[in-house]
Amino acid sequence: MFLAAGAVLAAILAVFLFTDVGTGGKSVRPTAGSPVPTFTLPALIGKGTVGVPADGGGNGRPAILLFFASWCTPCQAEMPALAHVYRSQQAARSRLALVSLVGVDGSDPKADATRFVRASGVTFPVGTDLNYTVTQGLFGFTGLPESVFVKADGTIAGIHLGALSTGAFVSWEHKLLASG
Repeated sequence: MFLAAGAVLAAILAVFLFTDVGTGGKSVRPTAGSPVPTFTLPALIGKGTVGVPADGGGNGRPAILLFFASWCTPCQAEMPALAHVYRSQQAARSRLALVSLVGVDGSDPKADATRFVRASGVTFPVGTDLNYTVTQGLFGFTGLPESVFVKADGTIAGIHLGALSTGAFVSWEHKLLASG
């Protein structure tokens, strides 16, 4: 009896989590022009938290949110290239380094995620979203990688589904800085 009740409860929760039921038929997925959902996740490496503050992307600075995981094949090609561009901009004190970069590792055992991030050369902050609370719950992403581009005022400038090339990454940094 308890098993049957548990199965029914799980089915009901699945309907609410993975459909628009309970939202009045409106999708809760953020879009360009909407405020970026704020969140705080445990830092993957070190202590503290990683996230998006209420005042925008990166404490009033534009930001790019990168959603990825070690098990994601496109992420394995994307992340080392983006991490290299980021490190180069930081070392050169490039104007583009003013764009904050925040990583969200989804549904990944901490040891696997840590190995992947270190092997990819990631030096920007990464939060761990083990249960997809942010990835699926706040952003509605069902696949990885995904990228969200946030203006300094905290509104979403754009969302890119799939792997992001380094050229597109740099182009978005320019757009975000130009948007004020």
